[in-house]
Amino acid sequence: MQAIPLGGSLRQILAPFVRLAARLVGRESAWERVMMPVPASVFGPGSHQPFAEYFQGESCVRVGSIDDIVAWLQTCEYVTDLELFHERDVWQHPGIFEKLKRGDCEDFALWAWRKLAEIGIDAELCVGRVICDDRPEIDRQHAWVVYRVNGTAFLFEPAARTPARMIRPLPDAMSEYVPHFAVNHRFETNAFLGCASDSHRGSLSPGDSTGACRISVAHPR
Repeated sequence: MQAIPLGGSLRQILAPFVRLAARLVGRESAWERVMMPVPASVFGPGSHQPFAEYFQGESCVRVGSIDDIVAWLQTCEYVTDLELFHERDVWQHPGIFEKLKRGDCEDFALWAWRKLAEIGIDAELCVGRVICDDRPEIDRQHAWVVYRVNGTAFLFEPAARTPARMIRPLPDAMSEYVPHFAVNHRFETNAFLGCASDSHRGSLSPGDSTGACRISVAHPR
């Protein structure tokens, strides 16, 4: 997933939030959030459609549980947009992803987000920055899912290779991620304090899971 520089239009949209959050930077978690309208285009260079459109059209993959979702994702292959489409950033509709079974982090995350909603689970699509343990100076833009079951929140890495790495309790994973924006299955959007703190760092470095920072992405069995 390619980075979005915090340019003039984005700064204008988020200006009230950034001013508020600037007073909290260093004192609060990057996961502190404010519910506010956030345009789909802010989520990524390839995010051109209203979020509701990712839930339209028939899905050919039937799932009845989180285990079913995990099992199907394990049959898919992580491929960068440059390799697959010869473009920097493309957000596939879940129906297209089901046919190709290939894509990058946001394609896996969009599909998982929709399927979780279909089985009645409260889920959010999140975008932001993942921190690389092996090279902390590298910041990689990323997309993932957060869902809640019986009041407990989990972080879901849909493109990860093993089920154990795919789903972890959110508190165990929070330190590895800096969220910027999220949208839930009702298409309500949030901005996180992590976005405001990162706005002071300037443009974020683009990257992908096949580069310097590795998340152990999925390959077909």
